[in-house]
Amino acid sequence: MTYFNKLRIRSLLVIALFSSQVFAQHVSYRSFDHYNDKVAEFERMSDIDSTDIVMLGNSLTEYAGDWSKLLKYGHVKNRGIAGDDAEGIYQRLNQILPRRPKAVFLMVGINDISHGLTASEVFEKCQKVIDKIWAHRRYTKLYVQSILPINETFDQWKNLEGKTDEVAAVNKLLRHYCMRNNITYINLFKDFNRHETNEMRKPLTCDGLHLTPIGYKVWAFRLNRYL
Repeated sequence: MTYFNKLRIRSLLVIALFSSQVFAQHVSYRSFDHYNDKVAEFERMSDIDSTDIVMLGNSLTEYAGDWSKLLKYGHVKNRGIAGDDAEGIYQRLNQILPRRPKAVFLMVGINDISHGLTASEVFEKCQKVIDKIWAHRRYTKLYVQSILPINETFDQWKNLEGKTDEVAAVNKLLRHYCMRNNITYINLFKDFNRHETNEMRKPLTCDGLHLTPIGYKVWAFRLNRYL
């Protein structure tokens, strides 16, 4: 083998190593146990690529299970983590964005509301996530989904007590921001709230926050318009 061939092979190895580092899925951010476990699970999976649609969010997204089956559409990856908030989602975007997914459907904010933040504070955290994904708009279509309403009559989620109207307030800020920046905003809230209230319709929720199978069908029906 000539000197130049050896040099060429060495250069290719360096390039391959650099590429693997660029697209590495490792997330150094650590949070609660379930978050850490799911992030590690995602790292073991094949990388998100340009054929994939990513459902990104918290428990509402995770508990849907197989989104490809629910939406009847191939290459849909579930990247929801129960309990996740805006900061957690932001910190794991390097598992999603580098290989330029076809689209990201983002739902974020309900757990930030449960942390006792104001609507403006929640919006600012959500905006940070939106802006990071939006910076990749040349390759990846972003759909920002509204936060779903809650129903406090179930008396299940003390950290969301008195937050029914706060959800609507955050959604208003998200909607206006998306409109100003030509980002597609999907108003799921109106499909789930009881008429002339900010309260989740009871048949659509099992505990005042999470969804029944009917709730997921309503969600899927709305999203199919964008696929």
